[in-house]
Amino acid sequence: MTLVKICGICDAGAARLAADAGADMLGLQFCVSPRRVTVEEARSIVAGLGSRRPRLVGVFIDQSEDEVREIAGLVGLDAVQLHGSERPGFDCGRPVIKSLKVRDGAAPDPSGWPDPVLLDSWSANQRGGTGRTWDWEAARELMVGRQVIVAGGLTPANVAGIVSAYRPYGVDVSSGVEASVRVKDPNLVRAFVQAVKVADEAGR
Repeated sequence: MTLVKICGICDAGAARLAADAGADMLGLQFCVSPRRVTVEEARSIVAGLGSRRPRLVGVFIDQSEDEVREIAGLVGLDAVQLHGSERPGFDCGRPVIKSLKVRDGAAPDPSGWPDPVLLDSWSANQRGGTGRTWDWEAARELMVGRQVIVAGGLTPANVAGIVSAYRPYGVDVSSGVEASVRVKDPNLVRAFVQAVKVADEAGR
């Protein structure tokens, strides 16, 4: 089954919405981003989840191992997602998901990084998620041999096609299920998760 990560969670209501919709992972951004949350905000979000608690993934960009480890401990993160120039072997006391960029139609080299890795579109002026699609065909071979989470421009309208065609390990969405920046749209969140489930069932 394809794992679903709803990223850019900024409030407890959005976290509960994503959890109730069936998301497997929730992304909390502690890096420079319009969707950045403080440790205190993140702790409040986690406290509001109740018994339905997806895996919590903290998103970081070029922050030190010590800083990431401290935030992970304070919030109770299950994994960290690295979007900067970090090197393999990054030790923060949590499983690492490295974000790699697809540039000029070429899949990146994930050597040295553990599974899963996340693939997103490259941008000259954005270091985090871009919200833009890329040539998924460029990573077809990589998705066969590695656990790959696909990100970048996914929406309820196109995610089923990606799941059906490439069978990735997971899919990651933020802006594609928002009513506005930092505000998740309940209908879009539910539609996104449902589209992935339907594509999975059809591929059995």
